[in-house]
Amino acid sequence: MKTDVLVIGSGVAGLTFAIKIAAARPDVQVTVITKEKNEVSNTAQAQGGIAVVLDKLRDSFELHIKDTIKAGHGLNDPKVVEMVVSQAPARLLELIGWGTSFDAGKNGSLELGLEGGHSRNRIVHHRDLTGLEIQRKLISRARSYPNIQFFDHYFVTDLLLDDQEKSCIGSTVLDKRTAQKINIASKVTFLASGGSGMVFENTTNPSVATGDGVAIAWRAGARVKNMNYMQFHPTALYEKGKNPLFLISEAVRGYGAYVVNKQGNRFLFKSDTRGELATRDVVSEAIVKELKASGEKNVYLDCRHLDFSNFSKKFPTIVSYCNSIGIDPATDLIPIVPAAHYQCGGIEVDQKARTSVGQLYASGECAYTGLHGANRLASNSLLEALVFSHEASTLVLEELDQIPEPQLPEQKVLLKYEEEADDEIINSLRLRLNEIMNYDLLHSAPKRAKTEALERLQELQEMLDNYPPFNSGTVAFYELRNMVQTAILIMKEVLDEFFPKKGVPQEIF
Repeated sequence: MKTDVLVIGSGVAGLTFAIKIAAARPDVQVTVITKEKNEVSNTAQAQGGIAVVLDKLRDSFELHIKDTIKAGHGLNDPKVVEMVVSQAPARLLELIGWGTSFDAGKNGSLELGLEGGHSRNRIVHHRDLTGLEIQRKLISRARSYPNIQFFDHYFVTDLLLDDQEKSCIGSTVLDKRTAQKINIASKVTFLASGGSGMVFENTTNPSVATGDGVAIAWRAGARVKNMNYMQFHPTALYEKGKNPLFLISEAVRGYGAYVVNKQGNRFLFKSDTRGELATRDVVSEAIVKELKASGEKNVYLDCRHLDFSNFSKKFPTIVSYCNSIGIDPATDLIPIVPAAHYQCGGIEVDQKARTSVGQLYASGECAYTGLHGANRLASNSLLEALVFSHEASTLVLEELDQIPEPQLPEQKVLLKYEEEADDEIINSLRLRLNEIMNYDLLHSAPKRAKTEALERLQELQEMLDNYPPFNSGTVAFYELRNMVQTAILIMKEVLDEFFPKKGVPQEIF
């Protein structure tokens, strides 16, 4: 199979890029592949919104930049932060022009919400399902272009390189419906595959977030950076034995909800004067300390003092889910725990979303752009994807005609495997992986525990690489291989950051 532009992933990063290429060049074939249905992505899970400076009387680009760098512990790239923040109004107008709707007041102006870490109200949202609204409108827009084709249930196993192994010329995919492996040749490959939350014991990410983009890019020789910068969201709804966990949006705390312990006492102000409006890393750390001190499994989110009529209108998805498991936020405390939420590190890219491998681009959560630093400011991620996909599209449109046609032998291999046996083994190994990877391991665990964890992960990788019964070619196998590779990248950087070879051990958070 051949295409001009191959997009891997159908979230906001991938679809924005695909739409811009297709609109500007009707003669260019754009292929979007996803490992599930194209509606399934991290974007669709985003409850919050897009951070954008619109109220110039009370807000400014300078304040948004300052908030972003403060949240990222000063480890952001200032030039990237300025680029992203300054483009926000233009990228928002594009979304609106493509049919995306956002909540507005009676006077017609967009409502601006407040979230932790922001010094001003600047979050544009669509109730508590902003990501889903964006996803639906982008898919609809993309389908309107005859030169965009979608292939669902295609799993990318590896990227393909030219003879010099310097440029990407396509990918090998597994058609999940037919169990065939197919090579897809492309002039440009655009990775928009999302994050890696399923690596962890607790996560708010969808089940597709298995670190595929980072792992396949790493195997192709792309630089990967700061994978230890994994953000934990402090308010995942705790349900014993469940993973992924349901997310309680940052905006709920911005609306006025309290974080309390079992005795009903607020405790966040002991860690930060901003209390519930502190950044996610600060709130998560405070909750973990409280849980260790109390021995409890969870703390609580208290919404009982809020105007429930307005609350239910702003957060209908959250209220509905709580009700479905027997919790009434108007009268009940909501049990919460921190959970892996956003991968701030990833495939290193420049300001045009280029990776260190020729003709390979990356945008969205799989990429490390320098925007977030060590900790993402709430609602900056959708914005980041919009901006970097826009920047990538401008460069690709300039260079596409100069890129030679890739030459690949077409490959169709029918895989043979015994699904039941493999799935049983691989599921047990996934559980073992999740038992290793947790909040404490990344933050407060001693060096010995971190080192032992890395050794256990490397044993898992050795098992997957060299023991024939595991290497079966199933999607479950490839996902596990990617998750283990991603976990190893995370732990290597954790050890380098917390326990550098020279000098005194240092903490990020």
